[in-house]
Amino acid sequence: MKLIPVLVLIAFATARLAVAADAPPKEPYLLDHAKMADAFAKGLPLAANSSYKIQAGHRVMAGIPEVHEHDTDILYIVDGSATFVTGGNVVEPKASGPSEVRGKEIAGGVERKLVKGDVMVIPSGVPHWFKEVNGTINYFVVKVTK
Repeated sequence: MKLIPVLVLIAFATARLAVAADAPPKEPYLLDHAKMADAFAKGLPLAANSSYKIQAGHRVMAGIPEVHEHDTDILYIVDGSATFVTGGNVVEPKASGPSEVRGKEIAGGVERKLVKGDVMVIPSGVPHWFKEVNGTINYFVVKVTK
């Protein structure tokens, strides 16, 4: 059962690397309600280019601490709640890709309770982590690349 989420992450990472170099679109486009509902049910990427990435996040358990050197994350909590940690230091940091670090946990960070309607902005270079998820949490993510 754990293999499926890993395969989704690998597919996303591969797609992200292939698409992230593309220029942003010049024309408006719609991510309609059906596509969004499907994306939130599964936790899927929605768009990626050289300026931004858009994702529908879906969690039922804690995440892995991470730091993005070039991406500022903007999270909008759609449903659910979680304990989210920012700042501090990543324990046992390991490179997980170009300009990306992940680790075991965060020491010395600030814990916040995120609930429906909250917006959390995490500047590039700041460690962050979904430490605890209470049931299920869905969140809309915009990653702005510098």
